[in-house]
Amino acid sequence: MNMARASIYASVATAAKLLAGLVIIKLVAWMAGPEGVGRLGQFMSLMSVLAVLAGGGISAGVVKYVAEYRDDPQKLSRLLAAALWYALCASCLIGAGGLLLSREIAGWLLGDVRYQSLIAVLAAVQLGIALVNYILAVINGFMDVKRLACIQVLGSLLSIALALCLSRWLHLYGALLALVVGQLLVLAVGLPAWWRSPYFNRRMLRMRFDREMTLRLAAFSVMTLTSALLPPLVNIAVRDHLAAHFGWEHVGYWQAVGKVSDAYLLFLTTAINVYYLPKLASTHARESLVAELRLAYRYVMPAVVLLAAAVYLCRGWVTSLLFSDGFAAANALYAPQLIGDVVKIASFVLSYVMLAKAMTGWFVASEIVFAISYVALVFLFTGRFGLVGAMYAFAVNYVLYLVFNVIVVRRYLGEL
Repeated sequence: MNMARASIYASVATAAKLLAGLVIIKLVAWMAGPEGVGRLGQFMSLMSVLAVLAGGGISAGVVKYVAEYRDDPQKLSRLLAAALWYALCASCLIGAGGLLLSREIAGWLLGDVRYQSLIAVLAAVQLGIALVNYILAVINGFMDVKRLACIQVLGSLLSIALALCLSRWLHLYGALLALVVGQLLVLAVGLPAWWRSPYFNRRMLRMRFDREMTLRLAAFSVMTLTSALLPPLVNIAVRDHLAAHFGWEHVGYWQAVGKVSDAYLLFLTTAINVYYLPKLASTHARESLVAELRLAYRYVMPAVVLLAAAVYLCRGWVTSLLFSDGFAAANALYAPQLIGDVVKIASFVLSYVMLAKAMTGWFVASEIVFAISYVALVFLFTGRFGLVGAMYAFAVNYVLYLVFNVIVVRRYLGEL
């Protein structure tokens, strides 16, 4: 599977996933306006955190080691048994904690304890989400991109149908509930698709504690949890800051631009994750690594520049289509956000070297430092420039992150 073909499959899957997400956003924007979209962002941040915690944050580790061990049945069996055990324990702990604290989470995050039952449902489905993460990681590790894309497309289409039905019945609550239950629909599609794969073995469903494999997965767990947990938590802090200084309506404008950014970048980040993580994990020679990085920039950078330019030129139409005419004030926020997007993708290509090569210390340190610097820059720039200062902070922070990644990767390649 070459990068071009993997990118096509990943793009189709991403388009379906994107459509499902935009249907939810459009429904919320129509039913609750900018304020509702702002609160939707809070709930989606919580979902993002719990989706990773559900399996202990080991998906990237499973992808890496499946890619390395797929020709060694004994090691592969040990790895997958340990991964399933790890994921089960983590999901049970997180689910129990979410159920016990559902009322407090609803009041703190959504500002309304009436959403307690929604938080409880999200906590209750953690085991199912963990199994989804496990299945998709195994398929990705075998670089079965076509099967992975089919599962994601069918799951997204079912999620859209569910969102339309539940929002018609339960209105805003139904749209948010569809986000939660929709994740389980991927399991309904993914499990039989996995069973029919040529590499499936019933031993992949066995659970067993294995100290060596658990420690290897734990290193990836630390990295993945850091990168997955910090952005949603940072965004919650930024939203609270913006809401306190500018009001929830302006948070909705900021959130709208961020969602458009996330939507089009998803095509690129998905392709990078699906193809490059297993590819870099199984590549060890210096010349091969350099060739893969050059290939990535040759494909990815022109694509992100063209996409960012297209979004900027069509920003008024895009905002009106995805949200409503009431979001017109968000159009002034696009330019610095899109510049930051280009730099973000440039840095992501390099940052995957740290993840694929298990450079735990550097990776975790960088995530923490640049999360703190982003929040600090938001506080500084919004005080000076207003709401658009949050976009300036985003762009400047990723310039600094790119410089850091260039230094780390050059040092790693120099030691090979």
